[in-house]
Amino acid sequence: MRTKDKEVLIILPDVRSSLNVGAIFRTADACGVGKIYLAGYTPAPLDQFGRVNKDIAKTALGAEKTLAWEKVKSVSSLLTKLKKQGFSLIAIEQSDKAVDYKKVKATNKVAFIFGNEVTGLSKGFLGKCDIIAEIPMCGEKESLNVSVSAGVALFRILNV
Repeated sequence: MRTKDKEVLIILPDVRSSLNVGAIFRTADACGVGKIYLAGYTPAPLDQFGRVNKDIAKTALGAEKTLAWEKVKSVSSLLTKLKKQGFSLIAIEQSDKAVDYKKVKATNKVAFIFGNEVTGLSKGFLGKCDIIAEIPMCGEKESLNVSVSAGVALFRILNV
């Protein structure tokens, strides 16, 4: 599936909450994302025995059944492969090298990377990205929930 003639992917390394993963599936479906890659200990809609993850199903509301997804072992290898295929890699993360997410324009082939709820994305992953985009915070808290940041960034950057 494509959104406005763009091929869009999401990569979720070490996202710990099934509820967050399900919410991201639902948002991804709404934005026309083609595939979600789940890495590390990020839970999948089905476990290794084919059993349904009820928390993902609860928040995804069926998007986990219609949106392509794949469990991957190595995020680094995936990032290298996607770059070779012409994808622009955009990390949504706080960093001194980050640009305001409102200034980011999506290319025709783009992969968004959202990280762990507490530790974010590693410097190694950030170093492989073409853009690090940050959602500015105005309140006392330093960041948004990962599923909320996915919604904010995807809708804004993709102009959905």
